[in-house]
Amino acid sequence: MGVPAFFRWLSRKYPSIIVHCVEEKGKECNGVRIPVDTTKPNPNEVEFDNLYLDMNGIIHPCTHPEDKPAPKNEDEMMVAIFEYIDRLFNIVRPRRVLYMAIDGVAPRAKMNQQRSRRFRASKEGVELVEEKSRVREEVIQKGGYLPPEEIKERFDSNCITPGTEFMDNLAHCLRYYVAERLTNDPGWKNIVVFLSDASVPGEGEHKIMDFIRRQRGTCINTQTDLIMLGLATHEPNFTIIREEFKPNKPRPCGLCGQTGHEIKDCQGMPREKQGQHDEFANTMPSAEQEFIFIRLCVLREYLARELTMASLPFPFDFERSVDDWVFMCFFVGNDFLPHLPSLEIREGAIDRLVRIYKDVVHKTGGYLTQNGYVNLERVEMIMQAVGVAEDNIFKKRKEDEENFKRRNKEKRKRMKAEQQGPAYLTTGQFAPHALGRRDRPEAVQNARHQACDMRMQSNMVNAAQSLKAMMKNGGNSSAGPSDSADSKGVKRKADDSDSEPEPEDNVSLTWTRQMRISGGRWSSRTWRVSAGYCATITR
Repeated sequence: MGVPAFFRWLSRKYPSIIVHCVEEKGKECNGVRIPVDTTKPNPNEVEFDNLYLDMNGIIHPCTHPEDKPAPKNEDEMMVAIFEYIDRLFNIVRPRRVLYMAIDGVAPRAKMNQQRSRRFRASKEGVELVEEKSRVREEVIQKGGYLPPEEIKERFDSNCITPGTEFMDNLAHCLRYYVAERLTNDPGWKNIVVFLSDASVPGEGEHKIMDFIRRQRGTCINTQTDLIMLGLATHEPNFTIIREEFKPNKPRPCGLCGQTGHEIKDCQGMPREKQGQHDEFANTMPSAEQEFIFIRLCVLREYLARELTMASLPFPFDFERSVDDWVFMCFFVGNDFLPHLPSLEIREGAIDRLVRIYKDVVHKTGGYLTQNGYVNLERVEMIMQAVGVAEDNIFKKRKEDEENFKRRNKEKRKRMKAEQQGPAYLTTGQFAPHALGRRDRPEAVQNARHQACDMRMQSNMVNAAQSLKAMMKNGGNSSAGPSDSADSKGVKRKADDSDSEPEPEDNVSLTWTRQMRISGGRWSSRTWRVSAGYCATITR
């Protein structure tokens, strides 16, 4: 249940919840690999009872990785998945339960999101192929060099879907893997292994949470990959393991294979030697992915300090306030729900929601949720408070966009001026000299004659510019260079396309909601803007 940018915001706001994993590596002796003894105490100085794996987060990076060459066939994919599970097992070392869940048939809302993403990915893939062919032809025409285009059999990630032959083969391979480990690995001897494959309906994380709720009495320390559902279990000892996110990783160009530029900026330059004798030419620079622990027990302490409210008209319950916090985070969107247009995590939407919640909860008379059910009348009060702030949010967003455009325009002008250099440079004895030169500048001789030559040269440059502008203007000599540049018959360059201010948008940036409650449900929601446009969504 992904929420874009949520983890980055969470890790920056509450940095103490992140702990780097201590991983013990296997050793080699005389060419024989010695596996890690997982029966020993955990090097992270904490013991875990249960390990829950959402397998789709393992299948995707193993079948089509981004930072290393892709597997050649399905057998190599299965081996990569087994090695990934082994590595997680060595880090966590569960003592009771290992639960592996693969996404089954998803709910309808998730299906709609998946269909939208896959259609968009297909369209972007076609556009990328067309751009590659266009840029390749341009580079070759300019005399650049590009390696020959290789025809590779690309793995179709759409087969990672319930009901496909690939998922059936994966389930058989995982059963073999589990049987082999239970037989030969001492660390697996005393644990119970559960495998929920794609034939079982529901998403992997939902199947995991359902299992945890059923086994609440035996679940002490748990591992999974979701924050929201982990908080919703209200388990005091809940830890998440995930790959460490490293932003701004360099990606090679799709044409020449070199880093530092994108496809549209490729110039077909010769490739630099990789190593002294180019022995690393066909290798991709990659470092082993590290893992981190996200301690939800520490996050609960942060939330306890932030959500505690004094002088409430009803008793304060921290667990119910956590449920309300999780519910409000859904307003910024996830795999099932689109986010509200005015709420962006990068703009501090969650902090804004918490402030509104703490202000409004005194008037609601209670919490927003109770045992999984939502009180819509109280939620409506929260939404009305969000609507009051929407106008300022959209205005600030528009100001930020205009400032961003202005900064980009100024940057382009500076870069253009640096490339062109000064329009006119004096020569001869008045020519500029670099500082620190040992030779002394020439003595000034016949300054009047030199100044006359400089004026004549400047007049010739101005006359050439005027003649060029007059010819572009169709022979109208009354139009100067500046007038001709803005005439209708001259096409402006792309760099100057935003030189004029955009027309003011008279449509109001806010909308008014009409929420009618019928039988405890939202019957409809109407969005109106001042220009008279109207869109109704019936629920």
